[in-house]
Amino acid sequence: MDKPIGTYLLLWPTYWALWIASDGWPSLHMLVIFSLGVFFMRSAGCVINDYADRKVDGEVKRTQNRPLVTGALSESEALQLFATFVLLSFALVLTLSDYTIMLSVVAVFLAASYPFMKRITHFPQVFLGAAFSWGMIMAFAQEQGQIPVVAWLLFAANVIWTVAYDTMYAMVDRDDDLRIGVKSTAVIFGENDKRIILFLQLMTLALLFTVGDILAFGWPYQLSLVIAAGFFCYQQILIAGRDRDRCFQAFLNNHYVGLIVFVGVTVEYF
Repeated sequence: MDKPIGTYLLLWPTYWALWIASDGWPSLHMLVIFSLGVFFMRSAGCVINDYADRKVDGEVKRTQNRPLVTGALSESEALQLFATFVLLSFALVLTLSDYTIMLSVVAVFLAASYPFMKRITHFPQVFLGAAFSWGMIMAFAQEQGQIPVVAWLLFAANVIWTVAYDTMYAMVDRDDDLRIGVKSTAVIFGENDKRIILFLQLMTLALLFTVGDILAFGWPYQLSLVIAAGFFCYQQILIAGRDRDRCFQAFLNNHYVGLIVFVGVTVEYF
């Protein structure tokens, strides 16, 4: 709760989908369920990520004070906490349709498996993107009983955006990751990191524009994409020198990207 950036980055895209799926008027029930679900699953993801990295976090400057490293929390306590958050999330899902309940199994799998992917592939950020985007699919399944093309376009846009901002996040730890052998897109992209991030940001905007075009959204939504593009330009300036602190600042700035797109979507339905 003291570092809500992860919750924001998961919440805003889920709200994009929930608002669009419900034609701009989600019920209070849906708003509460998906908001709490985002918080619980993000919390579960934090716990299992720290558990997966418990042997290496002490070697990384940014993570050396995490509770499993310092001994403030035991491994069994961490797993119990993870299970608690997953069960709380599942309790919420049980109030939804059978179709949505079935899809929630995928969400749990993605959240639980993502942290271990950095041992297997240089693209764990793709798995994180899928985990951060699956709530969007569930929102459409619940509200419309189907998953239309717009839902998959939003899903793709969010996966690509997540890879972009989480690469910035990984740039903060790149020196440590290279030393201890942890894989990430920041490592595999190497000197092409800034160019690839820019390409991913452009792809995100293109997909979001396509969604707006399909839904016949007007200038408020288009203006939100222009502002989002301005934030992306600012982030490119921040990461230009690959300074740790400025890369982390660029990562944090993505909160405003998600927020402004949500504002654009919301205004379209007034």
